[in-house]
Amino acid sequence: MNCRFTDLRCKEVINICDGCRLGYVGDAELKLPEGEIVAIIVPGPCRFFGLFGRGEEYYIPWGCIKKIGDDIILIDKPFSRREPPGRERQRRKKRF
Repeated sequence: MNCRFTDLRCKEVINICDGCRLGYVGDAELKLPEGEIVAIIVPGPCRFFGLFGRGEEYYIPWGCIKKIGDDIILIDKPFSRREPPGRERQRRKKRF
């Protein structure tokens, strides 16, 4: 299958471990002498309508990619879910 990087950028990345949508491919890490793709990088979610930047990027090694379709990329990599600071406080208040 021949694919250009611009074609990869139009594909949405979905984690099959939890069904979470991670976003669209933003960058790729390459091995230049061999011409191999080492990993794809997906930018993190926006914070407060994009005014405060983005969250951490998702670094997805090429071995974690299970299937590349016409419009999505399926990966199998467990990510630790981080709760936003406000939600942790709300949960603690509800427990007491």
